[in-house]
Amino acid sequence: MNTIAPIRPAVRRPLRLSLAAGPAAAAEARSHVRAAIDAWGVPVDPYVAALLTSELVANAIRYEAGETVKLFVTCSCGHLRVYVHDTSRSWPVQIEAPVDAEAGRGLMLVASLSTDWGYYRTPAGKAVYFTLALETDDEHNDEFGPERDSYDRR
Repeated sequence: MNTIAPIRPAVRRPLRLSLAAGPAAAAEARSHVRAAIDAWGVPVDPYVAALLTSELVANAIRYEAGETVKLFVTCSCGHLRVYVHDTSRSWPVQIEAPVDAEAGRGLMLVASLSTDWGYYRTPAGKAVYFTLALETDDEHNDEFGPERDSYDRR
């Protein structure tokens, strides 16, 4: 019997960072998330991941009592997941902001652009996260429509 072991995907070490809870934190977090996506070769939209990361970090800083927020990025089981930890005990609340409001739509963006999002209590406060499903080759073929699929099966 001649069997070949399946090829394992490359191990991606989680990214863990502490960010100073200040004006530069969101930009720094975006940069680290885009760099991780690029280094890991993760098939997700890096601009969407950066935007959603920025929203979570901005919220954490707005309500953060401490001097740092923590950024944690993982990629496994077909998903990229970004967590932002802070020391606030207040749950995030998605609000219906008026169209002319200058703030208040961050969690609406997170909810509409991510595969999933949520939050949970931690010993130090809370973590808020979002996930993005990894794109598959099938998703790239969608532009050709069902005609291509039926042609490829002939």
